[in-house]
Amino acid sequence: MDSPGPKGRGLSRPGRGLETSGWEQIPPLALGGCSPPPFAGLLCTQRSPRLWKYPLNVLLIIVDDLRPSLGCYGDQLIRSPNIDQLASHSLLFQNAFAQQAVCAPSRVSFLTGRRPDTTRLYDFNSYWRVHAGNFSTIPQYFKENGYVTMSVGKVFHPGISSNHSDDSPYSWSIPPYHPSSEKYENTKTCRGPDGELHANLLCPVDVADVPEGTLPDKQSTEEAIRLLEKMKTSTSPFFLAVGYHKPHIPFRYPKEFQKLYPLENITLAPDPQVPAGLPPVAYNPWMDIRQREDVQALNLSMPYGPIPVDFQRKIRQSYFASVSYLDTQVGRLLSALDDLQLANSTIIAFTSDHGWALGEHGEWAKYSNFDVTTRVPLMFYVPGRTAPFPDAGEKLFSYIDPFDPLSEVMEPGRQALDLVELLSLFPTLAGLAGLHVPPRCPSPSFHVELCREGQNLLKYFRFGKGTHDSEEDPYFHANPRELIAYSQYPRPADSPQWNSDKPSLKDIKVMGYSIRTIDYRYTVWVSFNPDEFLANFSDVHAGELYLVDSDPLQDHNMYNDTQGGDLPLSLMP
Repeated sequence: MDSPGPKGRGLSRPGRGLETSGWEQIPPLALGGCSPPPFAGLLCTQRSPRLWKYPLNVLLIIVDDLRPSLGCYGDQLIRSPNIDQLASHSLLFQNAFAQQAVCAPSRVSFLTGRRPDTTRLYDFNSYWRVHAGNFSTIPQYFKENGYVTMSVGKVFHPGISSNHSDDSPYSWSIPPYHPSSEKYENTKTCRGPDGELHANLLCPVDVADVPEGTLPDKQSTEEAIRLLEKMKTSTSPFFLAVGYHKPHIPFRYPKEFQKLYPLENITLAPDPQVPAGLPPVAYNPWMDIRQREDVQALNLSMPYGPIPVDFQRKIRQSYFASVSYLDTQVGRLLSALDDLQLANSTIIAFTSDHGWALGEHGEWAKYSNFDVTTRVPLMFYVPGRTAPFPDAGEKLFSYIDPFDPLSEVMEPGRQALDLVELLSLFPTLAGLAGLHVPPRCPSPSFHVELCREGQNLLKYFRFGKGTHDSEEDPYFHANPRELIAYSQYPRPADSPQWNSDKPSLKDIKVMGYSIRTIDYRYTVWVSFNPDEFLANFSDVHAGELYLVDSDPLQDHNMYNDTQGGDLPLSLMP
């Protein structure tokens, strides 16, 4: 694919009849206006007064398929001491949601600050600058403001959706780095009980025996540390994005991490059955794990399975082990940042592109609108703001061995309970770094290169100088009924089929638009025209309504119990 010209000149603009996104047809609308009085007197589109003598660096850590199964999010089984330590010095958002639970659409959405209906990427097969608009990205914005921007690992999804270049040269100052060993991820490198090599879902390995004697996330950590060492003496601030592969499938990780999770300690999902009231269009048949050799050997029925109970436990064991392996890589990276004396001058943001179902609702993947696939970890460390500056010689991020039985779970430093969206990453990082916060997008905004569709989260960082003052409430919240998180997911048909998980644009016939509030999750599945990118809300195929307080796992669909699917007034935010 040819790269677009400078600043989008010559790019085709969306045609007539494409101006209205699906969200504009779903009440309640909460997309307009400026953020409430924000951090340090910052106004929405004005430059923030600097709190630091020099510009702050940014380290953005993006994890693949990580749900909030972490100690700092209250999961008592998971060993994640290094991420928990980061959380103890950060502002942690308890209820952050992705806008589409699949890799490429989610990453393009939060890296541009636009919803999937604006980027027009619902699959993996188009580049937004060509097919939607020449939208700026987070790293591009920092690059244009004097930062050296660098990409390590999986930041953008590779391939067509980032122009086979990770959006270079727009977003990055130097060529993005991809670990050489990632080409083996889906090959026959998993030794099975028969002693032969297989392309399995469950793939604990002896690292010394795998090709190149290493794994992609280990290589990414090493490269990120090398770049930090190089930037230590630079006169320019840096923006370093590090994308980790695990716990994305296959679960290929050092086998010693299995020891942290004995199978006898692994429980099943609390709701492992397909809910009786679930519309078929809402279900995904998790085709990608069915293609793995060890899952194929189970001879599962299509589309609902189920997976045998003993294998369910093994999947959950390997997901948790992959999370602990990931944690060690994050720990080594943050320890190096500390050793290089960069922790005092670097904002750290940590998040995931979406969650992953581990048997909930009888599903084993992302590809849905449920909380378990759309809710993600999100935390920000801001030196001197979310934690005091360390004393000379003191380390904030000493490496913690997850195998150390004496290490204790650290509580998050501060927590925000409000519902927020990954779209907010762009304006929030800009504001924290003291850059102009991009203005709110008009509607339509296909012609606008720099604007944001997400809320600015800077108001949550407006606490007193004594960031650990016991008299201050560590939980922050606004009026909860003013807060909404939106997500969406496409389907090719009303019933599960082979391409229900990842339909190509041309095959999309139905779009599920979902609203998450403090009280409920409400989803309508409506007709969708992929040629005009238009949803028809007068043609509702199915609906879902889950009441969060009484049904936190979202197993009891109340949609048909309300008149025509209309929400009771008591549930309207």
